[in-house]
Amino acid sequence: MIFISILILIVAKALPVLNTNISSVHFYRSTSIVFIVTGFLSINSLYLETIGTGIGIYSGLFHVTQITQFIETFFFIIVGLVLIGWPQIITKVNKIKYYLTDKYSTDYSLIILFTSLGSSLLITSYDLISLYLSIELQSFGLYVLSTLYRNSESSTKSGLKYFLLGGLSSAIILLGSGIVYSYTGTTSFESIYILNSINDLNTEYFLQGLTLGLLLIFIGFLFKIAAAPLHNWSPDVYDGTPTIVTMYLTILPKIAIFMFLLEISTHFGIYHGPLSIGSLGETYNSFLVESSIYKLLLITSICSLLIGSVLGLSQVKIKRLLAYSTISHIGFILLALLINTEQSIDSFLFYILQYTITNLNLFLIILALTYTHKFNSNQLINLSPNNKSLLINKPLPLFSSLFNKSNSSNISAEVISYKYKDLNYISDLKNLFFSNPLLSLCLCICLFSMAGIPPLIGFFSKQFVLYAALQNGFYLTAILAIIVSVISASYYLKIVKLLISENETETNTESENEIESENFSLNLTSPSISDNKDNILSLSGIQELLPSITDLSFVKGVKENKDIIELTNVHSFTISTLTLILLLFFIKPSLILNSTQLLSLSLFYN
Repeated sequence: MIFISILILIVAKALPVLNTNISSVHFYRSTSIVFIVTGFLSINSLYLETIGTGIGIYSGLFHVTQITQFIETFFFIIVGLVLIGWPQIITKVNKIKYYLTDKYSTDYSLIILFTSLGSSLLITSYDLISLYLSIELQSFGLYVLSTLYRNSESSTKSGLKYFLLGGLSSAIILLGSGIVYSYTGTTSFESIYILNSINDLNTEYFLQGLTLGLLLIFIGFLFKIAAAPLHNWSPDVYDGTPTIVTMYLTILPKIAIFMFLLEISTHFGIYHGPLSIGSLGETYNSFLVESSIYKLLLITSICSLLIGSVLGLSQVKIKRLLAYSTISHIGFILLALLINTEQSIDSFLFYILQYTITNLNLFLIILALTYTHKFNSNQLINLSPNNKSLLINKPLPLFSSLFNKSNSSNISAEVISYKYKDLNYISDLKNLFFSNPLLSLCLCICLFSMAGIPPLIGFFSKQFVLYAALQNGFYLTAILAIIVSVISASYYLKIVKLLISENETETNTESENEIESENFSLNLTSPSISDNKDNILSLSGIQELLPSITDLSFVKGVKENKDIIELTNVHSFTISTLTLILLLFFIKPSLILNSTQLLSLSLFYN
């Protein structure tokens, strides 16, 4: 269904008849509905009797199991909810609402479809070939998504950095896959699992090559999820991209990669004991791969816990802070993965679910605060005589050059204002509780959950991971995780303090991405502009007046100068629902815990 939707959207965007008549609002709304419907359709496959042991499809390239279908269902629903965060800009003309056209929303929906298709294929990959094709389909979509706002220097810079370092990690994965194939002679994971289970002194050379290849594959994937010490790219990329793009980057791609790491870890098994060489080398052969994966995951888990918590203390930008917060959470997830018991995998799955829900809600709230407090505004151009106005979302220098080309004397145009400000700094959240208490309260609940404060869902996820660690002898790692949780709680509480603090003095300083208003006027002529009873300029007349303008948003009367980004009902309902899940999870925890427990047991007893 995702593939069919991609083809339909490509055709709709390519044909001028459809592209000009279909609003951009319809594109992202229909895409969101497609993802949600696809998620519910994926539930039907859980009723298949043979899915318990897994079903191989496309000649063994993909392997469908209960856990992959459950995660795919959850993944598609989350993607559908991510799309509702796209801004819906409206204006009022004589008390009538007009929706503005956004040229980026169509591209955004199409790229999300491509990337999500790659992620869903990666979740079920069961071959080195399908693995690499899936991760590249996901990655290339993310590179394009990062540079979606082509006129933004920071977005372009972040996308370029993401592309270069992401290409490096893909090359490492490809190198590891080539080494595995050269030593095993097969690309199928099932054959590789069988070869690894053979205890024979003659397989020592083979296992050394297999270990090296798998370590390179793991390193490549740990690079892509920004696990420390391979994390340096993520704060810069997340901070440079728009918030609506950052929301997708920080949540969805990680789900598919974590599920692949779970597949490899559970089938190879992770050996925790000391590595000794027996008389026939059987112990060495049996645990070479497992112990190597264990050591790699342990190092990255500890580094992620330390770096994500400590470096987050010095951040002043909110998206950089959330990037380091994500790194800290990755440390907890990897800790649950390396323990590799039924209880730890249960906590691993539960932590991914709660992390996704909490982060999604947090970014939706940040977007809602941005929309409702008018951090974004546009250019307003007054046309006289007749007191008519035109709102255009082109960069100011472009319109300056367009207007200066005209020498007529009938109509004069003046840019009243052009200003843009995004919610970048933590200080931008100051005093928001008094202007919007409900959204601020929801934001506080999300931050408390991420800090692990009871009785919120984030507390239980950390508790389950730490309990599994203590049960399996990871005492020092568990103590370290508790300490860094306390440290990371400080920067969450710092945001809460800013929300409820009052401004003592008003400052006139502007943020680095704010552009002050500029005024100019000149004469234009257009016979196509006609008066009408609603005092609204003719759109065809404006297009003839400025033929090089391709994305006129709307034309409006000067009486009601109210261009706003509307917080939709679905956006508000999603925030309230996710917040209630975080807050009231302790009342009925069995709804989620029973599902994750059954899925973890299916990995070990099928």
